[in-house]
Amino acid sequence: MSTTSRRVPRRTVLRYVLVALALLIVLANVLDEESAAVDAPEPVATEGTALAALARLDVKGPGPDTGYERAEFGSAWADVDDNGCDTRNDVLARDLTDLTFSTRGEPCEVRTGTFLDPYTGETIEFRRGNATSAAVQIDHVVPLLDAWRKGARSWDAQTRTRFANDPLNLLAADGPSNQSKGARDASAWLPPNHAFRCPYVARQIAVKAEYGLSVTPSEAEAMERVLADCPAEPIPAG
Repeated sequence: MSTTSRRVPRRTVLRYVLVALALLIVLANVLDEESAAVDAPEPVATEGTALAALARLDVKGPGPDTGYERAEFGSAWADVDDNGCDTRNDVLARDLTDLTFSTRGEPCEVRTGTFLDPYTGETIEFRRGNATSAAVQIDHVVPLLDAWRKGARSWDAQTRTRFANDPLNLLAADGPSNQSKGARDASAWLPPNHAFRCPYVARQIAVKAEYGLSVTPSEAEAMERVLADCPAEPIPAG
């Protein structure tokens, strides 16, 4: 009794060979990418950069919210530098252009201006008024509640007031973005404008370094991820 072997069509063989080659190419690319990721050098933390300052911050879990009130940081927008202008108007005058000021006995009061918002990258025409002022708000880059959880709870009243009015920790910002941020740190909120994330994180680190505030492990990791794209990002001076 004889058996007849079935021959596999040449096209089918060729198809199997091409599929196998494609799989090998994909596997090789994956291995190359993994190798590159392993071999890639860690960002160099040069002195004077945000990355170097981040490495010196204490990393630990946050403290409790217990006892926190806005009033613990003094009255809002105090004139701590004794220049005759409250902090809100100082920051508006610093961050806006094409300014006009009050002509009714309040020379510091910013009435109108043009604002290029760093958080969104959009331009806002600011006009003071009950229905319009909130379009541009003053953001505590390191939120007061975040500072309370990470060291400010033990400060004296004078230090907390200085912190709440420090130009280093203040930026004019798009109102809705500021409200969206709330008291969240870098692990939970970053500016929608990706181009501003490096300067934003660098400023948070500068503030925390200046006042001896800590960062949580997840916060430090988030900051490192941002700074991996800009290892030379400097610490802002003010």
